[in-house]
Amino acid sequence: MSSAEFPPPQLKSAAEDVASLLKSRGETICVAETAAGGLISASLLSTPGASKIYKGGLTLYTLESRIAFAGWTQQNIDNYDGPTPELVEGLAKNVREKLQGTYCVGESGTAGPTASGKTPNRQPGYVALAVVGGKGSANKDLDTGLGGDRQANMVAFAVAALKLVKDFITSSEHDGGDRGGKM
Repeated sequence: MSSAEFPPPQLKSAAEDVASLLKSRGETICVAETAAGGLISASLLSTPGASKIYKGGLTLYTLESRIAFAGWTQQNIDNYDGPTPELVEGLAKNVREKLQGTYCVGESGTAGPTASGKTPNRQPGYVALAVVGGKGSANKDLDTGLGGDRQANMVAFAVAALKLVKDFITSSEHDGGDRGGKM
């Protein structure tokens, strides 16, 4: 693989936008991702000067990993019925607290190729996203429209997550708050 192939162009652009914005503001980011499988972190780390902005990331692919690293309890596991924006926001808050980033972006979805349940949030192409900062948060969900194309969904999830971060940071009503990342 040549460096021109990774990250894919749309993901590279989104990561560069976020990295540039964070560097210009002296802020940092951490990542809590599931179905994107590390693509958000890898894309941010592929940008020059990543050590100035990247605090760390967790790929919380299994429910058990969420207990071990993201503050989940057995009750969270027992009540789990697929990703939601609120659930992902909770993951991002927990990881931000642990890694002390100015922001934390969270992602959880169903990449495919098959559904993981019958509800809309368990269908291939569905993703829930969140970004958390010291003075607020934002979350959303979306369907990529890519059906069961696992790799395309993973890239689309990562791009959408980074776009949410950029939009959140540049909105006039939010900033990183305490710059140290503590809640």
